[in-house]
Amino acid sequence: MQTPHTPVLYQQVLSALQPSPQGRYIDGTLGAGGHARGLLAGSAPDGELLGIDRDPAALDLARAALAEYGERVHLIHGSYLHMQAYAVDLGWAAVDGILLDLGVSSMQLDQPERGFSFMQSGPLDMRFNPQQGLTAADLVNSLPVDELADMLYAYGEERRSRAIARAIVKRRPLATTDDLTAAVLSVLGPRRRGMHPATRTFQALRIAVNEELTNLPLALEAAVALLECGGRLAVISFHSLEDRIVKQYFRRESQDCICPPEQPVCTCGHRAQLRLINRKPIRADEDEVGGNPRSRSAKLRVAERL
Repeated sequence: MQTPHTPVLYQQVLSALQPSPQGRYIDGTLGAGGHARGLLAGSAPDGELLGIDRDPAALDLARAALAEYGERVHLIHGSYLHMQAYAVDLGWAAVDGILLDLGVSSMQLDQPERGFSFMQSGPLDMRFNPQQGLTAADLVNSLPVDELADMLYAYGEERRSRAIARAIVKRRPLATTDDLTAAVLSVLGPRRRGMHPATRTFQALRIAVNEELTNLPLALEAAVALLECGGRLAVISFHSLEDRIVKQYFRRESQDCICPPEQPVCTCGHRAQLRLINRKPIRADEDEVGGNPRSRSAKLRVAERL
């Protein structure tokens, strides 16, 4: 992976996490290390960072990009689901800030052999960690038509999910991104303007392959459990399904009582763990969108541990 990567909402993330000397930080979706560089620079001279990524190729890039920070950097090939165990291994009982930058990176999209993009021909893979799990080809070639349609609707919000699922099954076996795109276009027709017709189908398969929506609530719980009092969690999402999960979790954990509104007496015993830093998501400004179009759909939500 040689493609330069521009981290989205870079300054906004640093302002939100407020890195300080001797602070400890986790970047649970390290990528090429763009945000991590800012956190390490802001926490100089003694701040430390734990960087986690499921993609070994991304870790190689980050290792080179962050080499100048020496022993202040700890890199792990793994999932943010296990951030608590990784922190314990370092002797960290708690941390001052955590970043989760969700979804697929521009570097991964630019690699045809990873199979994330309908814009380039490649194998139907889509795994963040190419060493583990089922591929997108495994799913499209094995799922019953009803399960495939339900997945496209739930994870891609694709209104024509049933027709697309039938077209996929009819064309089996599918081996490449071109095969999948052709199946979608046979139902939706060629692109005219706006979003590419295959966008929602590719999104749904990627989410399913990497269990993104299943893992996210668990990762949020793990992150909050690791934060020091006053520590902050920043989450960048790129589509409504992710953002809805983050928004609802932050809202629930910033309230003392989560009993149904019609219940006259609280019986839940729930106590707020978080304070919302921004009630509405932070978005990229026009200058950033002009220089980095991927930032157009990015939403940043931030909460502080009580």
